[in-house]
Parts: sequence; C-alpha cells; structure tokens
Amino acid sequence: MTPLEAIILGIVEGITEYLPVSSTGHLILASSLLGLDQRIDKDSLDAFEIVIQGGAILAVLGLYRARVWQMLCGLLGRDAQGLRLAMNVVIAFLPAAALGALLGGAIKRHLFFPVPVLAALAVGGVAMIVIGRWDDGRVHGTRGASETPPRDVNLDALTVGQAVVIGLLQCLAMWPGTSRSMVTIVGGMLVGMKPRSAAEFSFILGLPTLGAACVYSAWKNLRGGGVNMLDAIGAAPLLLGLVVATVSAAVAVRWLVSFLTRHGLAIFGWYRVALSVLMAVLIWQGIVAIAP
Repeated sequence: MTPLEAIILGIVEGITEYLPVSSTGHLILASSLLGLDQRIDKDSLDAFEIVIQGGAILAVLGLYRARVWQMLCGLLGRDAQGLRLAMNVVIAFLPAAALGALLGGAIKRHLFFPVPVLAALAVGGVAMIVIGRWDDGRVHGTRGASETPPRDVNLDALTVGQAVVIGLLQCLAMWPGTSRSMVTIVGGMLVGMKPRSAAEFSFILGLPTLGAACVYSAWKNLRGGGVNMLDAIGAAPLLLGLVVATVSAAVAVRWLVSFLTRHGLAIFGWYRVALSVLMAVLIWQGIVAIAP
C-alpha cells in the first residue's frame, strides 16, 4: 500500500465512521476503485480498515475529553452524573458486544454480499428520510397552546431504559452496510433526544464499541500465523492511516454536530439511497466486488 492510498483510506474512514452513511460501504468502494482488493490479502486489508478506526476513537477522546473525564470521575465515585453516563454507555454497549461474540463470524459469512449490503444502505436511507421528517414535525410542527413541547432528553437525562433501546438498535449495525452511527443516532432520536444530543451519545458509545472491534481485529490478524497486515501492508501505512483518520474524524464530528442542529437527518438518507444505486451499478459493471 502506498502512502497516498493509506491517506485516502484514512480520510474515507475518518469522515464516514461517525456520519450515518456506512463507513463499510465507502471503504469497499474506495478499496475497489484503488485496486487494493486485487493486490492485498483480503484478511489483511479488512483488518487494516478496522484498525484505523482507532483514529476515530482518538478524535472523540480529544473532542469529548471533558465527558470522558466526567465518566472516569464517576467510576471513581466523584461525579454522580458521570457515573450515570458511564453506566448508560456500558448498558448500550453490551447487546452488540454479546451479539458480535456469538454471531459476528456467521453474519459476515452470510450477509457480506452485494444484495444484503445494498439493501442495508437503501433501507437505512429510506428510514432516515422518514425519521428525519418525523423529527422535524415533532420539533417544529404546529402545536396547540395546551400541548407540551417535546422533551429534550440530553446525555445527563438519559435513563437506563432509553440506553437499552439504543443498545438494542446498535445490534442492527452488525448487518454490513447499515452504519453504527445511523442506528444509534436514530435510536437516540426515538427515545426523545434532539439530533445533536443523539449524535453526541453515539460518538461516546463508539469508544467501547469501536475500541473492542479494533483490538479484536488486530489481535486476530496478528496471531493468525499466516500473512498479517504488517507483512502485507507495512507499519508506516498503518500509522499514516491512523493519523489521517484521527484528523478527518475530528473535522467530521465537529461538522456533523453543527449540521444536525441546523438541518436534521433526512439529507443523509437521500445520500445513502444514491450511494446504494451507484454501488449497484459499479457491482453490475464488475468494478466493485463485495464478498466475505
């Protein structure tokens, strides 16, 4: 892998990891267009694309360091709200962690094909359009004088039950092409969060979720006994991809919070539908390939 290719994948990963558009779909597209899937061992390339998610983790750790510190203080018994947030993050993380351990391999073997991936992109896009319009009507629609304005559930007000709902929805992201950030942002909105608050909880929930995936993927690839990502790709491209993913993820997170506050979620749904059509054409023409 050349430095330029590592930079491109780092940018794609960093930008799409926290946007509700499916980082998996974009990395498949980028890898195919660069010809990496023809030149690099697939297991090593897959591991590289998961490990550079560490850059997205570093970006959130930096941008939300106050929240992370609050949770650490909470775990040490020094901040009640921090402890509550930390427990909600753990509760929301556990369903996907359990499902991944039980069914991760089977899901990849049976669902990592063109039709399931494209269906996830398109159906997720339509769902986002519908939910985005529903949320816009909920917040800005006409209400009678006696009606109570919609409650804004923020990170500090999130309940255990609401965290469970978001965690269960995060399990849907095991289906390739769905987007972890999409289902967790939508989950937050369904339990009463505004898009901004839902996105912020999604970012923080990504710390244990993506962290577990990065560590497991790196450990599995490096201990496999055959060709690993360091042999096939090299340490320098891996480090470069991590650095670029960190910077681009930080930019994407800042932009997304601002964008959702002003415009909502529906535009990302239209983008996903268009992406699914584009990928279908490229797969049909033999330019892009999706396989376990």
